[in-house]
Amino acid sequence: MANDSGILLESGTNELEIVGFEMGGNRYGINVIKVKEIIMPLPITPIPHAHFAVEGIVQLRGEVLPVVNMEKILGMAPSSNPSDEKYIVASFNKQTVVFQVHNVTQIHRISWDQIEKPSGIYAAENSQVIGVIKLDGEMLLLLDFEKIILDINPDAGINVDQVKKLGKRERSDKRLLIAEDSPLLRKLLNDTLQEAGYGNLDFYENGKDAFDYLESIVEQGIDVKKEVQLVITDIEMPQMDGHHFTRRIRENPKLAGLPVIIFSSLITDDLKHKGLSVGADDQVSKPEIAELVLKIDKYIL
Repeated sequence: MANDSGILLESGTNELEIVGFEMGGNRYGINVIKVKEIIMPLPITPIPHAHFAVEGIVQLRGEVLPVVNMEKILGMAPSSNPSDEKYIVASFNKQTVVFQVHNVTQIHRISWDQIEKPSGIYAAENSQVIGVIKLDGEMLLLLDFEKIILDINPDAGINVDQVKKLGKRERSDKRLLIAEDSPLLRKLLNDTLQEAGYGNLDFYENGKDAFDYLESIVEQGIDVKKEVQLVITDIEMPQMDGHHFTRRIRENPKLAGLPVIIFSSLITDDLKHKGLSVGADDQVSKPEIAELVLKIDKYIL
């Protein structure tokens, strides 16, 4: 099953396609945009002293790629049917990783508003689950693959030292509205943007809550540009994704002038056209935080 551009959706519709896979009889999902291809297992070369979940490396079309065993990530027993196992070759955050799963099922087309945020009762801060989807009387768990990789390799994340190199700055009079569903990423963004001098930050867990706030300002007759100077948004978020959020901003005459920067692991040369089509002013790939800060400077200073 290769990732065919024919199944990619029109930008800004608040829809996505999920590649479903199974682990220990449970159903999980990964955004199809992340998936380059799905292949049969290849011979693995073990790497001494690697992370416990990294089985080793494989060579695929000249690339040397790490293989992450999802059994170990999710704390599950080995598959009872090893012949069904598949490799999901995924690309995000400017890297390509192979995820070893028990089986791949099918592609589901859904709306982001069908994805429920995990309850705080069963989803701790270190949980890999970012969404729960009800499908065909069962539940499919949407996993945070960025966090999985960050747990394996912390250096792959946002690095505040990149921002420190920009020197001391004072930007606290500029208010930034940020839509990001990951608690970990919200904390990292808060710490790094504060270091960059941007102390007036307003965080929302998804595009819907952020857009509702902006609409409330408009309804009160307040000049939006005096309240918010710039919007930063992730793409993958329950309820309303970043592309749809950006489109809604551009469709509202009183919000349309707000600068919007998309900051996501899904920013690639092949996918940038999606952000452009909904009117994003700029797009920066995670974890390039210094580049994000320079883009913010460009649009509001």
